[in-house]
Amino acid sequence: MQFDHINIVVADMDRALAFYSGLLGLRRSFETTLQGEWVETVTGLPEAHARCVFLEADAPGVRLELLQYFTPAGEALAPNRLPNTHGLRHLAFAVEDWAALEDLLARLKTAGVPIVSEPVLVPFQVGNLGRKKLFYFSDPDGTILEIAAYQQE
Repeated sequence: MQFDHINIVVADMDRALAFYSGLLGLRRSFETTLQGEWVETVTGLPEAHARCVFLEADAPGVRLELLQYFTPAGEALAPNRLPNTHGLRHLAFAVEDWAALEDLLARLKTAGVPIVSEPVLVPFQVGNLGRKKLFYFSDPDGTILEIAAYQQE
Protein backbone atom coordinates (compact mmCIF):
# COMPACT_ATOMS: atom_id res chain seq x y z
CA MET A 1 0.00 0.00 0.00
CA GLN A 2 1.12 3.58 -0.60
CA PHE A 3 -0.28 7.04 0.05
CA ASP A 4 -2.22 8.49 -2.87
CA HIS A 5 -3.37 11.96 -1.83
CA ILE A 6 -4.45 14.18 1.04
CA ASN A 7 -7.69 16.15 0.81
CA ILE A 8 -8.44 19.58 2.25
CA VAL A 9 -11.91 21.07 1.92
CA VAL A 10 -11.70 24.82 1.37
CA ALA A 11 -14.26 27.63 1.52
CA ASP A 12 -12.87 29.54 -1.47
CA MET A 13 -10.88 27.70 -4.14
CA ASP A 14 -9.32 30.79 -5.70
CA ARG A 15 -8.08 31.96 -2.29
CA ALA A 16 -6.77 28.46 -1.51
CA LEU A 17 -4.96 28.25 -4.86
CA ALA A 18 -3.35 31.65 -4.30
CA PHE A 19 -2.07 30.27 -0.98
CA TYR A 20 -1.01 26.72 -1.89
CA SER A 21 0.16 27.40 -5.43
CA GLY A 22 1.12 31.07 -5.31
CA LEU A 23 2.66 31.28 -1.84
CA LEU A 24 3.80 27.70 -1.15
CA GLY A 25 4.76 26.92 -4.74
CA LEU A 26 2.76 23.74 -5.36
CA ARG A 27 1.80 23.26 -9.01
CA ARG A 28 -1.63 22.47 -10.36
CA SER A 29 -1.76 19.06 -11.97
CA PHE A 30 -5.44 18.26 -12.49
CA GLU A 31 -8.76 20.03 -12.14
CA THR A 32 -12.35 18.83 -12.52
CA THR A 33 -15.89 19.21 -11.26
CA LEU A 34 -17.24 16.46 -9.03
CA GLN A 35 -20.96 15.74 -9.33
CA GLY A 36 -23.33 12.94 -10.07
CA GLU A 37 -24.39 9.67 -8.54
CA TRP A 38 -20.84 8.34 -8.06
CA VAL A 39 -19.71 11.25 -5.84
CA GLU A 40 -23.03 11.32 -3.98
CA THR A 41 -22.57 7.62 -3.22
CA VAL A 42 -18.94 7.77 -2.14
CA THR A 43 -19.42 10.87 0.06
CA GLY A 44 -22.90 10.06 1.34
CA LEU A 45 -23.89 13.63 0.41
CA PRO A 46 -27.04 13.97 -1.71
CA GLU A 47 -26.61 16.44 -4.59
CA ALA A 48 -22.86 16.74 -3.96
CA HIS A 49 -21.25 19.23 -6.33
CA ALA A 50 -17.65 20.37 -5.85
CA ARG A 51 -14.66 21.88 -7.61
CA CYS A 52 -11.59 19.66 -7.33
CA VAL A 53 -7.98 20.74 -7.91
CA PHE A 54 -4.94 18.50 -7.41
CA LEU A 55 -1.58 20.06 -6.54
CA GLU A 56 1.88 18.50 -6.53
CA ALA A 57 5.32 19.39 -5.26
CA ASP A 58 8.41 19.26 -7.48
CA ALA A 59 9.50 15.98 -5.89
CA PRO A 60 7.19 13.06 -6.66
CA GLY A 61 5.06 11.87 -3.80
CA VAL A 62 1.69 12.49 -2.23
CA ARG A 63 -0.66 14.84 -4.07
CA LEU A 64 -2.79 17.47 -2.36
CA GLU A 65 -6.46 17.54 -3.36
CA LEU A 66 -8.39 20.74 -2.69
CA LEU A 67 -12.19 20.54 -2.77
CA GLN A 68 -14.67 23.38 -2.63
CA TYR A 69 -18.20 22.07 -2.11
CA PHE A 70 -20.92 24.16 -3.72
CA THR A 71 -23.65 21.78 -2.52
CA PRO A 72 -24.16 20.84 0.16
CA ALA A 73 -22.21 23.71 1.69
CA GLY A 74 -20.07 22.81 4.68
CA GLU A 75 -18.96 24.92 7.60
CA ALA A 76 -15.78 25.60 9.53
CA LEU A 77 -15.69 24.12 13.02
CA ALA A 78 -13.57 26.05 15.54
CA PRO A 79 -12.30 22.92 17.40
CA ASN A 80 -10.78 21.62 14.14
CA ARG A 81 -8.28 24.50 14.31
CA LEU A 82 -6.77 23.20 17.55
CA PRO A 83 -3.79 20.83 17.37
CA ASN A 84 -5.22 18.50 20.06
CA THR A 85 -8.62 17.82 18.43
CA HIS A 86 -9.09 14.17 17.48
CA GLY A 87 -8.67 13.26 13.84
CA LEU A 88 -6.35 14.55 11.14
CA ARG A 89 -4.83 17.74 12.56
CA HIS A 90 -2.04 18.93 10.33
CA LEU A 91 -0.26 18.46 7.05
CA ALA A 92 3.55 18.71 7.00
CA PHE A 93 5.72 19.88 4.12
CA ALA A 94 9.50 19.42 4.08
CA VAL A 95 11.90 21.93 2.56
CA GLU A 96 15.50 21.21 1.57
CA ASP A 97 17.31 22.79 4.55
CA TRP A 98 17.04 25.12 7.54
CA ALA A 99 17.82 28.20 5.39
CA ALA A 100 14.89 27.36 3.09
CA LEU A 101 12.69 26.98 6.17
CA GLU A 102 13.67 30.48 7.36
CA ASP A 103 13.14 31.92 3.86
CA LEU A 104 9.64 30.43 3.63
CA LEU A 105 8.82 31.68 7.13
CA ALA A 106 9.79 35.21 6.07
CA ARG A 107 7.59 34.96 2.94
CA LEU A 108 4.64 33.73 4.99
CA LYS A 109 5.02 36.55 7.51
CA THR A 110 5.26 39.14 4.72
CA ALA A 111 2.04 37.73 3.26
CA GLY A 112 0.30 38.06 6.64
CA VAL A 113 -0.12 34.33 7.20
CA PRO A 114 -0.86 33.45 10.87
CA ILE A 115 2.25 31.77 12.33
CA VAL A 116 1.73 29.64 15.46
CA SER A 117 5.37 29.86 16.60
CA GLU A 118 8.85 30.67 15.49
CA PRO A 119 10.82 27.59 14.31
CA VAL A 120 11.71 25.10 17.02
CA LEU A 121 14.47 22.53 17.04
CA VAL A 122 13.29 19.05 18.03
CA PRO A 123 15.56 17.94 20.93
CA PHE A 124 16.32 14.52 19.42
CA GLN A 125 17.18 12.95 16.06
CA VAL A 126 14.14 11.93 14.03
CA GLY A 127 15.07 8.45 12.90
CA ASN A 128 17.73 8.51 10.22
CA LEU A 129 16.59 11.93 8.95
CA GLY A 130 18.65 13.85 11.52
CA ARG A 131 17.74 16.90 13.57
CA LYS A 132 14.44 18.51 12.71
CA LYS A 133 13.47 22.16 12.78
CA LEU A 134 9.81 23.05 12.27
CA PHE A 135 7.05 25.58 12.68
CA TYR A 136 3.26 25.56 12.44
CA PHE A 137 1.03 28.03 10.61
CA SER A 138 -2.50 28.08 9.21
CA ASP A 139 -3.93 28.18 5.71
CA PRO A 140 -6.75 30.65 4.88
CA ASP A 141 -9.37 28.20 6.19
CA GLY A 142 -7.54 27.52 9.46
CA THR A 143 -6.04 24.15 8.48
CA ILE A 144 -2.86 23.61 10.51
CA LEU A 145 0.24 23.21 8.34
CA GLU A 146 3.84 22.42 9.25
CA ILE A 147 7.07 23.30 7.51
CA ALA A 148 9.96 21.01 8.46
CA ALA A 149 13.62 20.74 7.53
CA TYR A 150 16.17 18.11 8.54
CA GLN A 151 19.90 18.33 9.07
CA GLN A 152 22.42 15.62 9.76
CA GLU A 153 24.83 16.36 12.61
